[in-house]
Amino acid sequence: MLVVIIIFACILIYYMFKEAHADRTLTHNLNFQELPIDFGELSIFFISDIHKRRVSDTIIENAKGKADFVIIGGDLAEKGVRLNQIKENLELLNQIGPIYFVWGNNDYEINTVELRALMNRLGVTILENTAVSLKGYKQSQVALLGVDDLTVGQCDLEGAVSSSVESSFRVLVSHNPEVIDMVTAEHQIQLILSGHTHGGQIRIFGFGPYEKGGIKKVGNTLLFVSNGYGTTTLPLRLGAKAETHLITINPSRSRVNDKIGK
Repeated sequence: MLVVIIIFACILIYYMFKEAHADRTLTHNLNFQELPIDFGELSIFFISDIHKRRVSDTIIENAKGKADFVIIGGDLAEKGVRLNQIKENLELLNQIGPIYFVWGNNDYEINTVELRALMNRLGVTILENTAVSLKGYKQSQVALLGVDDLTVGQCDLEGAVSSSVESSFRVLVSHNPEVIDMVTAEHQIQLILSGHTHGGQIRIFGFGPYEKGGIKKVGNTLLFVSNGYGTTTLPLRLGAKAETHLITINPSRSRVNDKIGK
């Protein structure tokens, strides 16, 4: 009986290790009435919670030529991750397109001065309680907002909103999805991209410390939460497989279509 238990445990741990190191890209088509028709289509490669993982060539090939830019939703690193590894990951992601980054709680565990300098050298745009404008056809614009981490940084949602173009379609990037509790109808934020929770990382019989990643409507805002790409503490996952995302935003009636990319 003991031998059977040991064999089962070994198989389970191997399975959890494979789940944690999966290289899959989910594709999502998000349609919004609020997005101006003349803006056209907006394609985003979203990756969050890289932590100690090295971004694989498979992930890059999944997204290359399919996204307008990359958004890193925080926790690019954590304590013990070398700056050279971070540099390699950023250089790989740069092959997909320009990179936008928001701080996660674990990013503050390393030398943030060195990390900020590295990102500046590589042309990474840090969205730190601010916004940038993405121009479409004619005069239409999308505002991409980013806030600092809720628990470790100095999150200033009002500052990010005030720096965005008025009456534009707004996408907010926040490492922690709990930012939704700060969002009001007056902020006119149509979409939030976040991670942080790892989907619970290890879910026992479907239950975990956090909700599994997914998409849900909260008030007038669509909240998009990723399971993330890496892990923390243990390099294992169960019931919340590692994931990255290709997100296409279209000017149309609100509906969501998802499918798994290979």
